[in-house]
Order: sequence, then C-alpha cells, then structure tokens
Amino acid sequence: MRISDLLQEKETIVSFEIFPPKIGAELDHAFEIAGKVAELKPAFISVTCGAGASTADRTQELVQHIETSGIPSLAHITCIAAAKEEISAILDSYASKGIENVLALRGDLPKVTQQTGQGHYMHASELVAAIKAHGGFCIGGACYPEGHVESVNQDEDIAYLKQKVDAGCDFLTTQMFFDNNILYKFLYKLSQKRINVPVLAGIMPVTNSIQIKRIVEISGTVLPSRFQNILDKFGNNPAAMKQAGIAYATEQIIDLIANNVRGIHIYTMNKPDVAAWIMHNLSHII
Repeated sequence: MRISDLLQEKETIVSFEIFPPKIGAELDHAFEIAGKVAELKPAFISVTCGAGASTADRTQELVQHIETSGIPSLAHITCIAAAKEEISAILDSYASKGIENVLALRGDLPKVTQQTGQGHYMHASELVAAIKAHGGFCIGGACYPEGHVESVNQDEDIAYLKQKVDAGCDFLTTQMFFDNNILYKFLYKLSQKRINVPVLAGIMPVTNSIQIKRIVEISGTVLPSRFQNILDKFGNNPAAMKQAGIAYATEQIIDLIANNVRGIHIYTMNKPDVAAWIMHNLSHII
C-alpha cells in the first residue's frame, strides 16, 4: 500500500526503521528482526541503504521479506555513489516486485577516490525527479528540523527542501530531534514556504550514552537540558538509561500526537524490544 494513501486513511500512523546487515553477514538475523517489528503492526517499515549504496542488494531482499508479512515497506535509495543506470535498474527491480514506496536520498558524500559527475544524480531533488519520471512510486524525502549540517543556514536548507518537494515528494520524514518545539517551529516555516506535504516526525529512542554521542557528532542534533540531565544521571547505568530513553521518546510521541502530528517514524536501531516497549506505552493512544 502507498504511504500517501495510509496518511489519508488514518489520523495517526506509526512506522519503524530498520537497517540491513553489512556485506558478508547473514540475512537470517535481519529477517528475524523484521518479523518481530512487523508483529507490532506498524503502518510501514522502512529499510535503510548503507553508505555509498553498499547494502543496496540487501535492502532489496529485506524489503521483499517485509512485504510478505503484509506490512508495507519503504525502500531507501541513495544516489550520490550510484550511476544513473544503476538507479534505473533498482527502480525497475522494485516495480517488478510490486514495491510501491521509496525514500529518495542523496546519501553521504563519497570519498575522493570515488568518481561522481555527469553519470550520477548529485542532489536528492534530481533523484526525486527521476523516480517521478519513472512512475509508479510513492516518493518520500528527508528533512532536517535543525537544518542540514552542510547548509549555511536553515533558510537555505528549506529552499533546497522546496526543490525536492516540487520535484515530486509525496511526504517527508525528519531527522531525529529531542525537542518537540524545534519541530513545531520547523513545520510553521514549511507552511510559510508552501511546503504542504505530510511530515513524519523521526524519533530516536536513546538507550545508551555512546549511541547519542555518535548521533550528535554526525547530525549536529541539539540536546535540550532536560535530556542532557537524563544522560548525566543514567548514562553509566545501561538498564536505567534504556528505561529513561524509552520513557523520554514515549513522552515526545504523546506530545506530538496531542499536537496533531500525523506520522511518527521510530528509528529502532534494529532493537525490536525497544519498539515493542514504546508501542505498549502507546497502546491506548494510537
């Protein structure tokens, strides 16, 4: 089922993200994780694609496996390190298998030893336009409530986002954030720029302090003092940090739903137990 249709049919949707194993690792464990996540009955399950499209084949296999469970899937496609012909072949493959939803991403910039140029899509907006021209897909895009780390400022970032949406995005999913007010201000700015597609709020349940350090380094995400206090108090106690992190994420989600955010997208980090705990906490809310 197309995610755009799900967003029209339901007042609130909750979805999960998982990632495929690295090259060389067995897929069986990933299939097991996907199965456990599917049992929670999310609106859809998205599957990431590794840096430089390194796990594109495994993404396809995992997406196909998810579809057999009756849960719609969302396949990530990155373009910066893949030739246009490769992207076309991926789209043809998904279309032939009945995969309807894709998330169009530029991907991380390649190492200098990798060649990109005329034969590659250099921006996500170009990839979105190519997928739109191919036809048959519901297209998602990424957005950044605190601004992309490579943008000069948020206004520039939103201008690029407008190009992406105008190229054919049907919905957007945000990078994780830990202060809901940041999202609400971001959504207001999008409405001012007439970016009116549905926006799914990306929530990351933080279950260990090492995890959050990596997130901050990569994304530039701001940690509000309330969340920093949790890290300071429980960061060296794994069980307490896990419980507190899930509680914090749950409170974020409840507030978002109360403020009529239509979609919640949970970055599970391949931890079905964390996803299950959150869904239990929301059992009478969604």
